[in-house]
Amino acid sequence: MSVLLEQRSSCLEADGCRLAVTGEVGFEGAAAMAEAGTAWLVERPAGSEVVFDLGGVGRVSSAALSVLLEWTRQARDAGVEVSVVRLSAPLERLTRVAGLDTLLPLAEPVAA
Repeated sequence: MSVLLEQRSSCLEADGCRLAVTGEVGFEGAAAMAEAGTAWLVERPAGSEVVFDLGGVGRVSSAALSVLLEWTRQARDAGVEVSVVRLSAPLERLTRVAGLDTLLPLAEPVAA
């Protein structure tokens, strides 16, 4: 795995077609995380698939959802398919409450 961004409380890594976030994504670091993930996404060839793995995000965060939605938009614009989105249990609950679960190819929830 290569580290794309390391912040005080979160980390963004890439491995093959997988973009993984761990830690706590707050509003103070969300823009930098979105930008780092977007830079990685634009290097993917059109027609390829990616996996967004936020299973390691420790607490509920609308900032993390904002980053995820931005990456999803960027992938669509680049012709890259988001094959699976993995969310931590708290983030998965927030996604369902917000009604965003129908917009994303969610994997089975991670145990709480």
